[in-house]
Amino acid sequence: MRQISSMLQGLARSMSLGKERKEAEEPQGTVLRSSGTLWGEGSETFAAVCSRRGEKGTNQDTSIVWEGYGCQDDTIFCGVFDGHGQWGHYVAKAVRESLPQSLLCHWQEAVALTSLIDGEKRLSDCQFDLLKQSYLAAAAAVDEELRRSRRLDAVNSGCTALSIVKQGDLMVVANVGDSRAVLATTSDDGDVTAVQLTVDFKPDLPQEKARITQCQGRVHCLDDEPGVHRVWVPHREAPGLAMSRAFGDYCVKDYGVISAPEVTQRRITARDQFVILATDGVWDVLSNEEAVRIVAATPDREKAAKRLVECAVRGWRRKRRGIAVDDCSAVCLFFHTPAP
Repeated sequence: MRQISSMLQGLARSMSLGKERKEAEEPQGTVLRSSGTLWGEGSETFAAVCSRRGEKGTNQDTSIVWEGYGCQDDTIFCGVFDGHGQWGHYVAKAVRESLPQSLLCHWQEAVALTSLIDGEKRLSDCQFDLLKQSYLAAAAAVDEELRRSRRLDAVNSGCTALSIVKQGDLMVVANVGDSRAVLATTSDDGDVTAVQLTVDFKPDLPQEKARITQCQGRVHCLDDEPGVHRVWVPHREAPGLAMSRAFGDYCVKDYGVISAPEVTQRRITARDQFVILATDGVWDVLSNEEAVRIVAATPDREKAAKRLVECAVRGWRRKRRGIAVDDCSAVCLFFHTPAP
């Protein structure tokens, strides 16, 4: 009950700032938008972030860590966004700025309405449901905002979006695209094990392919890319999108590509050590278990994301010789303050 009261107070403080806040204005709390580290003042969390440009041109990956999300000391928002297409880096930055703000706005309204109708007891019972519905509404609003934008051409460009909101011991994960969240937890025998929290939304997944083909889109591989399934419009070889969910990419939105996130929850326990959010550039060359071992074996938490990205870059050069290294980005969110 105390946590719910704190949440209501925090949301009320945030709402008092006004919904018309411009993007250029800094949100309340501590925000990290580049490689670096962030200690949570009001919680035990610690985040390490690293992004490295590949060999394909502009780095189209971006990320955000927002401590004190919604003016709540025990709440943090983390996200990684992977752009693609000519203007993908601009789309990724636009979604990075818009999605947390839109989610917060929808969440505030849902919490306020539920508390007025059913009181704090009802609010505590539906915490995840409120966040899930708020995520879905926010994603739809952000995608429509991009569609109408006169500043960005997102017809043939877009981005994926993987984010989490951690409030106390509740972690809500929302995924649009093929970035991945992996949890590191301690098994009964004391080993650190990897638990994948998200689905890589590739076009050949049965439920994704079914939706795309029902909308007259096509899914197939090119002859020189066996195993890489892409989305194509009905009567020409375009655009060749390698994921089934994304923001932007309006050239294929009528053919089954969607921006709706899959939203799931996890209650963090004392066994859970950290979660990794990373773009597909990392997971294309590292397994879940390898990534968890790399982060767990890094003595200095501040260097965990950097070391993970460096290992991914080396993996590209060792395992995929002759192929340009992809952009690699990771956020490592640790749950507990280390013992002195």
